[in-house]
Amino acid sequence: MIAAHETFAGTFPYRPRFSGAPGFRMHYVDEGAGPVVLCLHGEPTWGYLFRDLVRRLAPTHRVVVPDHMGFGRSETPADRTYWLQDHIDNAEALVLDLGLSGITLVMHDFGGPVGMGLAARRPDLIARVVSVNGPTPFGQPDLAEVLAANAADSPWFRWIARAHADGTLDAVLGDLGRDVLGTLRLNGFENPAPITDTWLRAYGAPFPTPGQSLGAIGWAKGFATGAHRFEEPSDEARAALAAVPALAVWGAADRTLNARHFLPLFRAAFPEGRVVELPGVGHYSPEDAPEEVADLLGRFLAETDPTVPAPQGA
Repeated sequence: MIAAHETFAGTFPYRPRFSGAPGFRMHYVDEGAGPVVLCLHGEPTWGYLFRDLVRRLAPTHRVVVPDHMGFGRSETPADRTYWLQDHIDNAEALVLDLGLSGITLVMHDFGGPVGMGLAARRPDLIARVVSVNGPTPFGQPDLAEVLAANAADSPWFRWIARAHADGTLDAVLGDLGRDVLGTLRLNGFENPAPITDTWLRAYGAPFPTPGQSLGAIGWAKGFATGAHRFEEPSDEARAALAAVPALAVWGAADRTLNARHFLPLFRAAFPEGRVVELPGVGHYSPEDAPEEVADLLGRFLAETDPTVPAPQGA
């Protein structure tokens, strides 16, 4: 777990906050005031991924950015499982603890299934949905087929299957503190400009030992073993979510979550939603194209909420 005072050379200057509601020490950033934006990261990142969004949106919004169990500054309990359903439980507990409502979900990577699981359980709390290279499973009848087709195409998911079969998955992901760049590159980004010593330290810092890498190991292992369980929404939840404003911002060069597989899932869940594909942008789109992602999100919020002023530049 990263020291609370660490700002990574001022690139992540936000006050650390913690909640015990999920049953462990869960870290979150809570900046600004106004309509709530809840940002959910994926594998093997943490709230640092959204550092530019926090800066850009906090003048007009309350931006809440938790670190999932086993990631970032959150605790990594040795006696917990790290399956999708556990992360949904934790997100729900945090949201209820903080009394959040009118939430705009911003979801990247496995933050998508976590956020959609939260929406399935508590559709009354969700005002908008933004997928940023984040899957939106919501009871679509072809979900299993889509996941299988993407897994066959994706270098990351093919590696997970091989590493689990040959027994090397735990050792490789248990060494993320030393070689997080290898995993980030396998998942895919196209813009090397952000990569500095500080950037590498920020992404490697949550994983100094194999014991503190259980979050990253667990997420990958859950796919290899079929342990993840997607939340099944009720008919009422499907209807409620289909009516909320929704935006998909997708790095079209994503090798891990291919647009041709996942954008149809988004359109099925949000038939009136807007889709923007970013050419030449990879899986980690907030790193590859931070200004484009922030501008699109800022305009979307302003267009769908008359109380929000038009976004200003960086």
